[in-house]
Amino acid sequence: MFKVAGIALSCVLVASVAGAAWVYWHLNHNIKSVDIDSALGDNRPARAVTTPTGPESATPLPSGALNILVLGSDSRSGKRNKALGGGSSEGARSDTAMIVHVDEGRSEATVVSIPRDTLVTRPSCPLESGGSTAEAYGVMFNSAYSLGGPVCAVKTVETLTNVRMDHYIEIDFSGFADLVDALGGVTVTTDDDISDEDSHLELDAGTHHLDGADALALARTRHGIGDGSDLGRIGLQQKLVKGLLDQVSSSNLLTNPTRLYSVADALTGSLTMDTGLNSLTELMSLGQSLKSLSSTYTETVTMPVVPAPSNPNRVVAQEPEAGKLWESLK
Repeated sequence: MFKVAGIALSCVLVASVAGAAWVYWHLNHNIKSVDIDSALGDNRPARAVTTPTGPESATPLPSGALNILVLGSDSRSGKRNKALGGGSSEGARSDTAMIVHVDEGRSEATVVSIPRDTLVTRPSCPLESGGSTAEAYGVMFNSAYSLGGPVCAVKTVETLTNVRMDHYIEIDFSGFADLVDALGGVTVTTDDDISDEDSHLELDAGTHHLDGADALALARTRHGIGDGSDLGRIGLQQKLVKGLLDQVSSSNLLTNPTRLYSVADALTGSLTMDTGLNSLTELMSLGQSLKSLSSTYTETVTMPVVPAPSNPNRVVAQEPEAGKLWESLK
């Protein structure tokens, strides 16, 4: 989800609390992961080549372009997720999907939102229990996660874009709220009044500093703005992306060890990642390579779409515009 745009810089800060062995152990054991590479094998788009940077005496940091699939899950597990809007006790959907593309040099980024109402071809996906799902045409994008979890979500995105996802990061409702609270909230400016009975959010147009619960409600709001479609909600989520980056930059976490630890604890405890990011060492390396990234040099866009011929309440990728966008991410 959008909140992961702030993760990159937060990862850098984990290094300063990792000196104590018990802290390192705790944070490292917070991390949950899924082995997407092994599940999908080699039948995937080519991986971008990364190049080291920095002095020879230092551990070289990767500097090549990077694509990270970020999913926000409306998980129903746990009392807090239910209280925050997760619904029934079973299942989860990919409530929000973004591809975070970091350019060569890792000082600029593009965040591409994929509307969950997009109709796509869902490829055959391997299942953890064995066997595989059937290929399906013209189905909702978020059905991939519901049916086959992170592995199928990644494969569906790669099928849609023909772009290799280098990493996968997932966060649920309570994890996002905890991360925003640990950062001290997030400031966003809304252009219109918001009144949404579903997300329970009431906001006048203007600038607001939101706590975790209200930031989550803003991210989930769709019926209280515009035409009530997912496209309006994406606009709010993109504001939160930049707000979180600004909050990380302005928080001076290195001078506040208590808040720094809270952020690191919320960060590592709220995410599910691919096995390429399943240790503090790997997270710190990624974060250090992204330390120059800021909201000023982060562009937010939405996959070009048009109404689906089969259903005006759904959308499909608009070509050739969508294809040109995906090509720019390679």
